[in-house]
Amino acid sequence: MIRKSETRFSDEDHAQTRALRGYDLVIRRFLQFATLACLLATASSASAQQVETQSLSLAASDVSLISLFLQAHWVVKSVMLGLLACSVWVWAIAIDKIFLYARTKRAMDRFEQAFWSGQSIEELYRSLSAKPTQSMAACFVAAMREWKRSFESQTRSFAGLQMRIEKVMNVSIAREVERLERRLLVLATVGSAGPFVGLFGTVWGIMSSFQSIAASKNTSLAVVAPGIAEALFATAIGLIAAIPATIFYNKFISEVNRQAQRLEGFADEFSAILSRQIDERA
Repeated sequence: MIRKSETRFSDEDHAQTRALRGYDLVIRRFLQFATLACLLATASSASAQQVETQSLSLAASDVSLISLFLQAHWVVKSVMLGLLACSVWVWAIAIDKIFLYARTKRAMDRFEQAFWSGQSIEELYRSLSAKPTQSMAACFVAAMREWKRSFESQTRSFAGLQMRIEKVMNVSIAREVERLERRLLVLATVGSAGPFVGLFGTVWGIMSSFQSIAASKNTSLAVVAPGIAEALFATAIGLIAAIPATIFYNKFISEVNRQAQRLEGFADEFSAILSRQIDERA
């Protein structure tokens, strides 16, 4: 009996020992598998980060202005080219107007200096009527021409002469203001419509970005960035065209108003001088 029980206990001990060894082997294999899985996950994450970094660096290196223009949709290209043409046109008009207003101001200064220098009005009229005139000199020549027509005619009509002189001077002033304001409407149009045209290019670029996301099924920044950059580039060109146009338009309108007031002031003074001459000869 004792030997049988000892044998039975020894068999049970061996069975428990084998079971414990099996459990220990399973735990070791599980730990090895978990360690290997962690290593693979870390390596895949590092490689993904490296790929993403490379793609972002590639995208960042390919966002120059020329690349953005060449990669843009043809609609966005058309918007950019149109806005660039408008910007060049705005600067051409601005440079022309700057020189025009400077010449007009100098011509007014010279005429006023000659008019108020004590020189005879008849002599001044003869010297100015022999050549094309503009600005204040044109207003003076138109008034003197009407004056001489009235006095050199056989009837010598003084009735309504003052009104006729004022009308011809007003017509001369209106023509001069029209000459000064020519092509300013282009500046106003570009200044008001330029941002909206650029916004149209922005909307189209964002639509292209969403289409790229839908086609590639990837929301990575490398996929979205080119379209957004094109959209923002179109907006920037719109602002580049609109901001100078608005500034120049406001500046030139104030300059036109200043010179128009100067012309009207001279017309009133000269009309008063001629009115006294009419009263003396009547």
